[in-house]
This record gives sequence, structure tokens and C-alpha cells, in this order.
Amino acid sequence: MTPENNTPETLETVETTETTQETVVTESPEVKTNENEGRKFSHDRRGGGKGRDRNDRRDRGDRREKPKKEFDELLLEVRRVTRVTTGGRRMSFRATILIGNKKGKIGLGVSKGNDVAGAVSKATNEAYKAMFLVPITKGDTVPYALTYKYKASRVRLLPASEGTGLKAGSSIRSVLELAGYSNILSKMIGSNNKLNNALATIKALSSYKHAEHFSALNTSKKEEKEETVGKAPSEETTKKPPVVKKEPVAKTTPAEEAPVEATPVEKKAPVKKAPAAKKPVAKKKKAE
Repeated sequence: MTPENNTPETLETVETTETTQETVVTESPEVKTNENEGRKFSHDRRGGGKGRDRNDRRDRGDRREKPKKEFDELLLEVRRVTRVTTGGRRMSFRATILIGNKKGKIGLGVSKGNDVAGAVSKATNEAYKAMFLVPITKGDTVPYALTYKYKASRVRLLPASEGTGLKAGSSIRSVLELAGYSNILSKMIGSNNKLNNALATIKALSSYKHAEHFSALNTSKKEEKEETVGKAPSEETTKKPPVVKKEPVAKTTPAEEAPVEATPVEKKAPVKKAPAAKKPVAKKKKAE
């Protein structure tokens, strides 16, 4: 530009252009932020005002408590078995399941399937169907000693006093534990097969007579214990007996004590016994 054109009017125009450029630069980021805010606002509408976190889903899953089962299930044994046919060998699985509530009910189920899951589900259904009541006395033991033989295995069950514990091994222990026995002695004779020993113990328990009578006695005893534990101590039991105060006894000196005169005891004369009368003896006549 020539120096002639550098008038005050031209200078003012240059300043205004610079200011307008500055304003444009400052306004452009505001527009961008507004666009971002609009996007956020639309996202908030979709989520209902709050974003969903994975932690919230986990918390919801933890709140759902699974209902407790009345019966405890125990997988006693799973074995792979084969069946020989004309076309070859067919493989399958055999599952043995024990079910009990530890209060006098127990059942055993054995089933086969092409896979383990199918065999286990079939065995559980059979165990629920074969459930029966077991005799349990007040001491959580069997009523009397018993020996039972099943195939090559022999099982002997003996009653025990309180505090003895569960003395058993192998599958016999699992059967007695799920049945609800806590004081018992047992002996396993013969085979070590788990299935045969479990079947022998279950058949021995089912062979007891008057199982309902013993279980009724046991349940009545447990109910009495629960009632005594649940009740608060009554006022009569909490009250202490009244304390009786003893009056002080005045001490007497030996001088104050008056001498007691001894009364003479009259002696009785001894009574003489009359002599016993002698029987007359008949004289024998002399023979002439």
C-alpha cells in the first residue's frame, strides 16, 4: 500500500476485519461443543437418562438367591460300561446317585445313558422314586444290631452311645451320613464294590421293623429341644429365693449357766425265774 492511502479511515477498516476474524475463530469451537452436547443428549434419551454399566448387571445377578433344596444329592460313582453286540461294542455310562435330607429319608438310584449328564439325570429321578423312611432313635443311632448280606458284600450295623460319632467307611459312610445318623458303628465284610456296599446298607436299613415309631420319637425330642431353646427364661426361674436373715444368738458365760441336777435312776431288782416243773417218770415194773 502507498503511504498516501494510509489514512485513519483505512486503518479502522483493517482493525475491524481482524476483529471479525477473531470472533469467527472463537465462535467455531462453540458450535462444535453444541453438536457434541446434542449427541450426548440423544444418547442419554436412549439409555433412559443413565448409562448402563456391567457392574450393575452383576449386582442384579447376585441379588437373585437360589432356593435351597430339601434333599442333598451325592454322585457316588460314574463308570463306563460296554455292551457287546453283533455289530460291535456299544459304550455307555452308569451313574449312581444318593439322595437324603439328613432327617430320616434316603434313596438310591442307578441308571445308564449315552453321556454322563443323561445318566445322572435318570439316576436322580430313580432315587426320588425309591425314597423311604429310616429308623433313627433318640441318640441318632440304629435301634438294634443287624447284619445283612447282598451278593458278595456283607454289612454289619451296631448302635452306639451319644458322642461316639459316625464310624464307617467307603459308601457305607455316605449312606449313613445322608440318612441322618451321627452315632453308629459299622463293619464292611467281603467285597469292596461301592455299589454293592451301598445297596447292602440301604437294604439293611429298610429291613428294620417299626421305622415310623422310632422316627416319631426322634422328631418329638427335637421339637422339645427347639421349644426350650426358643423360649425366654420365665420370671419364676429367674427369681432368686428370698434370703432369710439369722438372728444373732446371745453368748452365755459358764458362770451364768445353772447347774443341772441329775435325777437318780431307780434300779429294778432282777426277776428270778421259777424252776421248770419236772415231769414224773413212770417206774418200770420188774418182771416176775
